[in-house]
Amino acid sequence: MATANEAHYLRYISFLNERRLDDLSEFVQEKLTYNGKAMTRTDYQNLIAGDIAAIPDLYYNVHLLVVKDDTIACRIKFDCTPQSEFLGFHPNGKKISFSEHVFYQLKDGKIAEVWSLIDTRSIQSQLEQKRT
Repeated sequence: MATANEAHYLRYISFLNERRLDDLSEFVQEKLTYNGKAMTRTDYQNLIAGDIAAIPDLYYNVHLLVVKDDTIACRIKFDCTPQSEFLGFHPNGKKISFSEHVFYQLKDGKIAEVWSLIDTRSIQSQLEQKRT
């Protein structure tokens, strides 16, 4: 049986996939930290919006989800085609696959801290391949 925080997180992911970024106030604190950097919810929304602009077919596919109290750990799998620069890499017109391991700390039911680890070596390797 899913916990309340697990269900809430999966709803958050569905909002990302539906591009409902203006509705993230339901899930994200006004002030949070992302990989140790302080930011506002608007900064966080802009970060996600930038990824979506670079990769219009970006879809957050939850592969593993562990929730313990106010801590969430998730492995997200992406199969997508970057259209413009992403994480400093230039697209090659091909579909790429990569994973993100992301950890969240909730405060009052909303994301207050995010630690994100993205497999950038895999992204780089795939994007450096020549177009065929």
